[in-house]
Amino acid sequence: MGALWRAAVSESLLGYISWSLYHALPPMIYYFPLQTLALTGLEVFAVAFFSPVLLIIGLFWRLANNKYVLALLRLTTVGNLASYQAPNAPIRLLILSAGVSSSLLVQTVTWWSGNSLQRFIRIWGFILGKIMLLVLRIWYTSLNPVWSSQAANTVILTLGCIAAVERIYSGGDKKKQEANNTGNGVRETVSQPNWLLSGIAFGSLMFLTVWIFGEVSLISRWAVSGHPHRGPDPNPYGGTVLLGLAHGLMLSFWSWSSVANFAWFLIGIASSAGLLYLQTWSAAVAGNILAVFTMCVWPQLAGHFASCLHPAKAMSAAMFAYVLELFFCVWCTAYKFVPGGIYARESSHLLLGFIMLCIGLDFLTGSKKDLSSIFEVKSNQKPLFKRSKKYIKLLLWLFVGVGLLGLGLRYKAYEKKLGQGVPKRDFSAMIWPFRFAYDNEGWSNLEGSANLLNQTGADFITILESDASKPFIGNNDPTMWLGERLGFYTDFGPSTRDHTWGIMALSRYPIVKSTHHLLPSPEGEIAPAISMTVNFTGKLVDFVVAHFGNEEEDLDRKLQAIAVSKLLKTSSKQIVFLGYITSAPGSRDYTELIKNGNVQDIDNTDRDRWCSYIMYRGLIRLGYARISHAGLSDSEVQMAKFRIPDDLDNYVDNDRIVTDPSQVPEDIHFNPRFGSYKDGHNYELIHHFHMSTPKYFKQTN
Repeated sequence: MGALWRAAVSESLLGYISWSLYHALPPMIYYFPLQTLALTGLEVFAVAFFSPVLLIIGLFWRLANNKYVLALLRLTTVGNLASYQAPNAPIRLLILSAGVSSSLLVQTVTWWSGNSLQRFIRIWGFILGKIMLLVLRIWYTSLNPVWSSQAANTVILTLGCIAAVERIYSGGDKKKQEANNTGNGVRETVSQPNWLLSGIAFGSLMFLTVWIFGEVSLISRWAVSGHPHRGPDPNPYGGTVLLGLAHGLMLSFWSWSSVANFAWFLIGIASSAGLLYLQTWSAAVAGNILAVFTMCVWPQLAGHFASCLHPAKAMSAAMFAYVLELFFCVWCTAYKFVPGGIYARESSHLLLGFIMLCIGLDFLTGSKKDLSSIFEVKSNQKPLFKRSKKYIKLLLWLFVGVGLLGLGLRYKAYEKKLGQGVPKRDFSAMIWPFRFAYDNEGWSNLEGSANLLNQTGADFITILESDASKPFIGNNDPTMWLGERLGFYTDFGPSTRDHTWGIMALSRYPIVKSTHHLLPSPEGEIAPAISMTVNFTGKLVDFVVAHFGNEEEDLDRKLQAIAVSKLLKTSSKQIVFLGYITSAPGSRDYTELIKNGNVQDIDNTDRDRWCSYIMYRGLIRLGYARISHAGLSDSEVQMAKFRIPDDLDNYVDNDRIVTDPSQVPEDIHFNPRFGSYKDGHNYELIHHFHMSTPKYFKQTN
């Protein structure tokens, strides 16, 4: 009992570490082109996923099967978690790549070596490692703890080393492998599937699991719409995704007939289409059904995969499919910055269709037996298999219980924070493009972002470039993280499936309604916008937030400015526009918004702007500030303070600019933590007012 239990726990922890490495490398690679908006050549580090190709050579296969080399590879895999503590991004990328390579070599050797019980537990450990990853991300509000803090990284690194040593000395690696050359490890299995088909299917299944189920909140972001009918919130409804995944694994223990398999596959296909094309709750239900289907086929496809006669070829094919699909996913959204991108523009439906086809071919043509039946060939091992399945189910539901507890505690804490805004006539609005929460050193820095946002004291915040749910950005949910940390109401949109870079809105006061928009983008990337109404304790104010296309896309920006000006014009009398419009003050697009949108610039004397703008109507302007990014992003923060007039038909706006804060009441001052008035750019690595701000506004008389 003790040995089997230790094996299941250790393999699950090592599986979690492998998944963490596979999740982490694509965002680390993507960080560099994110800086330059072009390919950098560092994409070549994706070759780390192809390390199993080496094992096609008999010499390398025999070398990797050597107990000392395999032990070294195990420890190298775990040790490369320390990449998080590397001094800079290039070194981190190098170490992380080595970790991915080592992990895949270990996975290839151990899945095809040892007796059938050992292999059964290793494969299930990898599957449970995925569930462990999801559960830990629940407790860390969508972040993976191993990549979130040095303390968590060190703890997991230590536990991983213990698990690796336990596996090395448990007998699986210590003794001579029961099967230590190509092919021998699969002779116990019932059948030997085609390595190419099985490999592509397994790689596609891995990518599907990362892409859509990399975090339990992602289904909500695929299904999201505007308030009040926005669909299920990530918390607590992410718990249904976790339960769906768990029930899928439980279904995998059943033996299915060919007819049942075919019917189940059709349901899987229908659910994937529903996730893409249905709205809000309907899409979320489809996503949950897809979760059940995905995990239901995992053990069976993994069993087919590990039954292939050519381990290295099968794993190489799997990783080729995985990387190809990953790059195609990048091309679907970042098509403007990559060669041939026009052919992959907004083609997630083709990607998901191809993945489901590959999975279906292997699922329907392979053995109908469950994973234990594929490996269970010796009668004297049957009691051990039975006991192992019992421990696997126990671990699964232990993980699920811990995950649901985490969601419940987070939900309760978040609900307590909401609605704490005091009644007020004055409010502040802020815009910040924060580049998916990656700082200029290549580390995800939501903690630093939260500190900055909290220090500004802003009541309404819009953050551009905020859809980090994509697998090449991080598979996390910054909107949920910041909303729960700050105690703000949130809106996120448009949906992840709409191929934009995303807009996040955070409000200290309730969001009454909102609509998500896809602005005209015939040539460039899809430009998102959100129009919404916020209830400032009985006083309703509209907001329009938008992220226009790039400077090169002149037609796009022209059409987008016209579309947004119509939104502004048809909004209520009191409105704030917060936008990233890549045009200079006085330009065609700027003028379109001002004149046809019937708004005015917060400070039309500020001519040194290019991207971010704040405009308004029906409000009294009180202050305007620009705060340097200090390396936390590549863009500054802009803020404005407004007063809601008592009588909308009889009020006078402030028309005089002052830079001496003593000339205005103290309660409208910006936080002195950011220093005082400063001309020009602030290049120091501290957040500081700059660009001739802060400014305050008074009436001339």
